Formats: sequence, structure tokens, C-alpha cells
Amino acid sequence: MFPRLAEHYRSVVQDLVMSLQALASGLKACGITASCYSCGDGEDAHGASFVSDLGDGHVVRFLVSDFGISWVESRNGHELVKLEGAEAIQELQRMTEMLHQRRGADSTATQLSAPSAA
Repeated sequence: MFPRLAEHYRSVVQDLVMSLQALASGLKACGITASCYSCGDGEDAHGASFVSDLGDGHVVRFLVSDFGISWVESRNGHELVKLEGAEAIQELQRMTEMLHQRRGADSTATQLSAPSAA
């Protein structure tokens, strides 16, 4: 049973690494500073460090590895929130939803400002 659970956790880590890379790309496309560095590649990915600067000194960092999962949020170098495990993953979901809302707002603004064809 334990080898199966260990393999499942490795799979979760790999999924998180791919999701973090996609989130960093999406945030960059919206003009938000973000980076994701992974340990390993593809199916060998066994960890990642994701950092995003949300402006006004507000920084989030998400770490995932075989040792655990954590989310740290800080402002002006002072730690505000530190979450681990499932709660940390929920913060990633919140950030993803924020990205989708922002993209939707940008898309709507573009449609409203585009000249209509006559």
C-alpha cells in the first residue's frame, strides 16, 4: 500500500509542476511578473519553485517537492501567510481564478474599444 501512495504523491507533484508552469506563463501574458523553476523535466519533474510579484510589494511563493507543499505570501518582505498541503493548493486555485477574471475583463475591454466594422 505505501509504495502505491508514494507513487500517487509523485504523480501529484508532477501535476502541480505542470500547473505552476502554466500559471506562470498565464500571469506573464497578463503583465504580471512570475517565474517557475522546476527540478527535473517532464515525467521526471520532482519539484518546483513558483514566485509571482503581484505589485505593491506583494509577493507569493509556492514550493512543491517530495518533501511537501507550501504557499508563502508576503508584503514588503514581511511574511503574511504560510499555508501547507491542501490549503496551499487552494491558494493556487484562487490565483488561477483571479487570472481568468482578469483575462475576461481584458477581453471585454478589448471588444468594447475595438471599432465596429461598417
